[in-house]
Amino acid sequence: MANNSMGDFVSQLRPALHRLQDWPYPDQIDHTLFSAFMKNPHDVGGDPDAPAIFEEKEEEAWELNTFVTCEVLGWRGIWTSEERRRLGNVDVGRTIYHGFPYYGRWVWAIARCLVEKDHITLRELLERVDEVRARVAAGGVDALSAAPRSVGDPTTVSRNRHHIEALGKGDPQRFDGQAGAPRFAVGDRVRVRDLPTIFYTRTQEYLRGKPATIVEVSYESLVPEDEAFDREEQKPQWFYIVRFNMTDVWDPYAGAVGDTLQAEISELWLQPLG
Repeated sequence: MANNSMGDFVSQLRPALHRLQDWPYPDQIDHTLFSAFMKNPHDVGGDPDAPAIFEEKEEEAWELNTFVTCEVLGWRGIWTSEERRRLGNVDVGRTIYHGFPYYGRWVWAIARCLVEKDHITLRELLERVDEVRARVAAGGVDALSAAPRSVGDPTTVSRNRHHIEALGKGDPQRFDGQAGAPRFAVGDRVRVRDLPTIFYTRTQEYLRGKPATIVEVSYESLVPEDEAFDREEQKPQWFYIVRFNMTDVWDPYAGAVGDTLQAEISELWLQPLG
């Protein structure tokens, strides 16, 4: 097997690994290739990328409606922001992540959430999509109107704890006083842990193993690895604003020696710099 770096494999995985291979034998997968497969699609910092045209583009009506729908699902306690990010950025896989429009992935996440949490059935979703498709084919100004068949009873809808406990209080204020004493203080030197990447994380791969300094003890909250799976019974942790020297992060770094960047990282991912 060629001695490729993980970055090389990740680049090839956009949108697919260009190597004819079906269900390889275990000895054909070394640790580097396994790590490339496990890397979350949305963790793109430091990855090689093709040139792209950036332009101001006004959102279309369906994109605005999608955004509002996602916000309503959060306000009504159906999901949390980390659940949406997991469903729309990670669970879709690398091909869909790079191939779908931004709000196209959000629509996918909405449907997946509503089916998995028993708000609708997959059969109902398929029938409704087919019905809308037929209405569009027939034309008319109301072809894409929602046209609900009935209105459900909101009192029977299961809400998450976040919705109930944060109501009128805010997030992350609802977690105040639950994480205990912070392990680190402003000025402490720390290193980002290089934990395995499995299913979901918000800690950037390019910061793993890098030294840094705590510049703010920020707030208490669930770690993304718990919140993304609706595990709100888990104990909250402290989050910190952590400052990195760019020369420690990138090798080589062509900017000024004093350049820094800051990231928000949970206590789970930090260890004392010894």
